[in-house]
Amino acid sequence: MTTADEAADGRTPAPARSTAPGPHDLPDVSGLVVGILGGTGPQGRGLAYRFASSGQQVVIGSRSAERAASTAAAIGHGIRGADNTITARESDLVIVATPWEGHAELLAALREELTGKIVIDCVNPLGFDKKGAYALRPEEGSAAQQAAILLPNSRVTAAFHHLSAVTLEDRQIEKIDTDVLVLGEERAATDIVQALASRLPGARGVFGGRLRNAHQVESLVANLISVNRRYKAHAGLRVTDV
Repeated sequence: MTTADEAADGRTPAPARSTAPGPHDLPDVSGLVVGILGGTGPQGRGLAYRFASSGQQVVIGSRSAERAASTAAAIGHGIRGADNTITARESDLVIVATPWEGHAELLAALREELTGKIVIDCVNPLGFDKKGAYALRPEEGSAAQQAAILLPNSRVTAAFHHLSAVTLEDRQIEKIDTDVLVLGEERAATDIVQALASRLPGARGVFGGRLRNAHQVESLVANLISVNRRYKAHAGLRVTDV
């Protein structure tokens, strides 16, 4: 809108500034409680350690509350352990880090506890034979899409697929030199997950598309396993020019 003074002296009004967030404007997630289903496995333990050591409140879940409590105590940093049901109920957002074989059964059982919550699926459907790892194609298209079908009232996203569990658990490594592709249908949810990924020292969350693109993200892990075996490495992923 042109003011009276601007009209009188012929000045061109300054363009209005957009209040919409840019792609690098992410929310503060430091106060959120992060639950990890399958938190006693290598990926779950590694993520729990990294988030907790960055100051995040973390609850790790397991079918056995005793096992979860024991694992939490071993990791330290104030992490709590509980069974999967309590973990889902008491967390603000939940990471699914279970084996693919138990993925559907677990999520179906926790549908009520996960209602309204951001669910971050990092499960990779893979098979292994004498030639190495290869990608499986779930009937729903991907593990993340299966989660979205099983949890219609949750805010399902996909992320953390390409992080090496060995690197995450290695306390001698201070920074995780990798980007984290985040996929989902809702901008507010993927922004939160990107912000959470960026809480990992050295890492960065990068939007990678909608859930229909999750299959190739999950499948890429088979390629990274091949890279790691050939080069005796723990390879990650970096996106350039972003």
